Amino acid sequence: MSVTILSKVWLVCSMGFVLALAASWACAGEEAYEARVFRDGEETLPYRLLVPAGYDPVESYPLVLFLHGAGERGEDNSAQLKHVVSIFTTPENREQYPAFVVVPQCPAGVWWSEVDLSWEAQRFSPEPSRPLALVRKLLDALEEEYSIDADRRYVMGLSMGGFGTWDTLARWPDHFAAGVPICGGADLATAEKIAGIPVWVFHGARDPVVPVRLSRTMVEALRAAGGEPRYTEYPEAGHDSWTPASQEPELLPWLFAQRRGE
Repeated sequence: MSVTILSKVWLVCSMGFVLALAASWACAGEEAYEARVFRDGEETLPYRLLVPAGYDPVESYPLVLFLHGAGERGEDNSAQLKHVVSIFTTPENREQYPAFVVVPQCPAGVWWSEVDLSWEAQRFSPEPSRPLALVRKLLDALEEEYSIDADRRYVMGLSMGGFGTWDTLARWPDHFAAGVPICGGADLATAEKIAGIPVWVFHGARDPVVPVRLSRTMVEALRAAGGEPRYTEYPEAGHDSWTPASQEPELLPWLFAQRRGE
């Protein structure tokens, strides 16, 4: 067999190994999230929960709320794990950043926040959507069940969940220590409420779904209100700016360093 053929065989085998390894990591990541259902009267909300490795109720742990995008809505209690949340389950991150990560699933046909799909100026409704209201109750229930650090609660989300992240921060600004809205948009009138909360905003400059100006204008509004938002715009990225965002080496160190009121 020639050297060229051997090289090709080696390349194919190596690629197969890498793909198999990636698949096994993804599977392991999903399995790390316990499938649960939150009940409030007759209403239910499926969610997944990552419990810190070696959880000790004597200690208190940070909590990350992750809000998925519109494409992951439903009731299978699985689709919401498709993007980003696997970063919390790598062995090194579980060891370095022991935290609760809660990933609720929004029902089909509704939204975390009411969104103007014409992409004109966003105006959040006076009351939270039913799914977001259930999420808020879920967080309170988890704090009764587990030892969670009240000064280290975080919210992040992408696309529909990016809007939901902004909405969550605006509705409960005293509850969260930081936020990470990815390719979302916000109600500019809420900027003063959340200007004091650390946020790291991500968007793709070529986003064909959610216009990048929605993040740009909110960042400008926060700065005008005295905030110091961190903003990363990927010049060549489209809507899936969550992919490079989740690969940012400083994302988790930055997130878990934030404390409420500091």
